[in-house]
Amino acid sequence: MERAPTPAAALAAARALPKVVLHEHLDGALRIGTLLELLRERGIAAPAADEAAMASWLDGNAHAGSLERFLEGFALTVAAMATPAALARVAREAAEDALADGAVLAEFRIAPLLFEPFGLPADDAVQALLDGLAQCPALPSGLIVCAMRHLPPGETVRAARLALRFAGRSPGGPAGPRVVAFDLAGAERGHPPAEHAEALALVRHAGLPMTLHAGEADAAERVLEAAQHGARRIGHGVALAQALADPARQHVVDEVRALGLHLEVCPTSNVHTGAAPSIARHPIVSLWRAGVSLSVHTDNPLFSRTSMSAEMAALLEHTLLVPADLLAMTRQAAMASFLGNAAREAALRRIDAAIELLAAPAGNGARRPSRRLSPTAAASAAASSKATPAR
Repeated sequence: MERAPTPAAALAAARALPKVVLHEHLDGALRIGTLLELLRERGIAAPAADEAAMASWLDGNAHAGSLERFLEGFALTVAAMATPAALARVAREAAEDALADGAVLAEFRIAPLLFEPFGLPADDAVQALLDGLAQCPALPSGLIVCAMRHLPPGETVRAARLALRFAGRSPGGPAGPRVVAFDLAGAERGHPPAEHAEALALVRHAGLPMTLHAGEADAAERVLEAAQHGARRIGHGVALAQALADPARQHVVDEVRALGLHLEVCPTSNVHTGAAPSIARHPIVSLWRAGVSLSVHTDNPLFSRTSMSAEMAALLEHTLLVPADLLAMTRQAAMASFLGNAAREAALRRIDAAIELLAAPAGNGARRPSRRLSPTAAASAAASSKATPAR
């Protein structure tokens, strides 16, 4: 039996893979140095004096064990980011960091209405974020507007109308970043998608795609509820593993597969919020083996002290997944992206080239075991090559 890679080998293998970013919150993606600078500029007390101490504070806060406690860190970052210049800077740096980590396509998300209490109109916030993304033209990117599900439904409707106002508008020209989708984020338990049916119907009828957080801190059935309201992708969805293990609820997973829903799975974040016990026991493996379409993401790289490469490396080191699996997941992510056809097709070409390279024989003509496509990856690659990309 082949040994698991060492941490260094796993990270090296992960860094060599192309990535597609579908689930990253910009208010959870600041560089530590940027966060400290912005806090000082706004006269806000930081919980730590320097980058090393701040990293330690973040590490301690990350292991909260609940989604509600984990979300408390956003109060600090939102306050720090509440100017157009700061928002543009954070968006640009997030795109630059993703590009440096091997991203070939990226969608970032945020809840613009959170900046209104600081005197920043939501429209100005969205414009600043798009301007920032446009400053990294080498990375095809888009913005997902989030609504906070714990707020009254009227606020969700306002967020939906905001997203629709910016859909199709781009500061970078026809190929530049734009609002590409709508999301419900925040504390899930007690706030199901149906609570915001009016906003979701508004977005659905306008034709703007949706990716909704579901099945993270609530039951697997919430994933199907999100789909019923128009979601084509699901943020997290890891509670589906509970249905997978229960014969009486197997139909939930069957319906997810039949609908072609794509899960944006964030392993380290799931461990930090208590949605998974550990990386080694994360349900991503069982869901992948069950044929569910999914991919790997960071969620909040600042709070979880992670990156796309670090997420992939952790899975290579602590689970049975191999690079071929990760590439097949990345291909599914590109197919599920809400960016335009040209961006998706360019990303797919780069991913397919990496798949071919990984499957190629070694120098002596023999295939190395670590480079063989796993059965799941092979089946997934074949299926996704026949699938129709998201529109």
